Amino acid sequence: MDTIYLVVPCYNEQEVLPETVSRLTSKLAQLTEAGKISEKSRILFVDDGSKDTTWELICRFNEEYPNVCGLKLSKNQGHQNALIAGLDAARPLCDAAISLDCDLQDDVEAIDRFIDAYLEGNDVVYGVRCSRKSDTFFKRTTAQGFYKLMKILGVDIVYNHADYRLMSRRALEALGKFSEVNLFLRGMVPLVGFKSTTVEYERNERFAGESKYPLKKMLYFAFDGITSFSVKPIRMILSVGILIMVVAVAFLIYALVAKITGNTAAGWATLFGSIWFLGGLQLFAIGIVGEYIGKIYKETKHRPRYFVDKLLLK
Repeated sequence: MDTIYLVVPCYNEQEVLPETVSRLTSKLAQLTEAGKISEKSRILFVDDGSKDTTWELICRFNEEYPNVCGLKLSKNQGHQNALIAGLDAARPLCDAAISLDCDLQDDVEAIDRFIDAYLEGNDVVYGVRCSRKSDTFFKRTTAQGFYKLMKILGVDIVYNHADYRLMSRRALEALGKFSEVNLFLRGMVPLVGFKSTTVEYERNERFAGESKYPLKKMLYFAFDGITSFSVKPIRMILSVGILIMVVAVAFLIYALVAKITGNTAAGWATLFGSIWFLGGLQLFAIGIVGEYIGKIYKETKHRPRYFVDKLLLK
């Protein structure tokens, strides 16, 4: 039987952690009794520099439960870095790893179907939301727009998939060869290839606590994903620049003709609007290019993604 690790990033999750431990340990016990996974399977909680008692709880549960492990990062590194830290730690110890959030919004019961798909020969199993009825209108609209925009920009991404997925050891090893600092795992995992499939599930409401992804972080995460996997925004700016040049030449010809024929007229509003429009476009273009340059700056430093403070294994 294969050893499965559940990798669960945590950041200030003291309210929900006891229930999460209860449900996940129960699920591992069910799968072990059913003969689907090895009794060596574990749950690895990754504390991403929490400021509450999350790590103290992980230590307590590590002593109480035989299948609960913990990893503490030296400081808050962000969800994606915490997740890759957990996957890196689990890789040499497991045959496959399932990543899921601590807030219990990812349906724990779907793990059974993840395992079934893995046993059928799939190296990557993506958890895909079958609906977004639990989301607000704004969140549902922006999320769906994000996935569609990523497709338009040429990014290979699974629609309505977040970070609830199973990866086999060889898929994890392939993922480990990516060395970039700017992590966007939803775009990186499909690049690994190998046989894959999807499992649909209904996303639940957060069990307790507050979301760690407010609007500002969500927008930054989305923009980071776009600029990490597509250069089309720069090409779009180039196209807009060429179009404006063509329009400017046309207006220049029109102005010369009007001057020659004596049909000139005051056009302060048009001139004023054009200056502001072009100035705004230039600043926008510089900002986009600056974002790419900033990413290059970070990548060239080759700084570590994270530092492990403590590791509790069994």
